[in-house]
Amino acid sequence: MNKLLKTQSAPRIIASGFALVIFIGSLLLMLPCSIQPGTHLDYIDALYTSTSAVCVTGLTVVDAGDTFTALGQFFLAALIQIGGLGVTSISAGVILAMGRRVNLKGRMLIRESMNLDAGRGLIGFVYTVFKTTLLIELIGAALSFI
Repeated sequence: MNKLLKTQSAPRIIASGFALVIFIGSLLLMLPCSIQPGTHLDYIDALYTSTSAVCVTGLTVVDAGDTFTALGQFFLAALIQIGGLGVTSISAGVILAMGRRVNLKGRMLIRESMNLDAGRGLIGFVYTVFKTTLLIELIGAALSFI
C-alpha cells in the first residue's frame, strides 16, 4: 500500500482521499444507529448527503433532523468539518496529534491541497488553521447559547 501511494501524483492522492472519506461517510450514515427508527434511507441518498457534506455544498435530499439520529447528525457534522478543513489538513493534524513527523510527500500534499506556493512553514500553517477554526467555532457555540 505504501509503495502504491509513493508512485501516485499529489492530485490523485488528494482525490482518492476525498473519495474514501465520502464512501466511509455514506456507510456511517447508513448504519441503523444513524437513522431514526421507522425512517428509510436509500444508499444513493446517503452517498449524495455524504458527498454534499464533504464538498461543503450543504445540499441534501432528506431532512437531516428528521432522518438521522444524534449519532447520524454527528457523523454528518464530522463530514462537513472534514470537508471544510480539507482531507489533507485533517490527515496532517492526525499525524501531528500522534506525535509523528510529516514526511516530504505529506508536506507536498498539504502544499498542493492548500494551493500554496512555498513549502516552508506548512506545519505551522496547519496548526494555525486548526487553532483559528477551533476559536471561531467556540465563539459561535458560545453565542448560540446566549
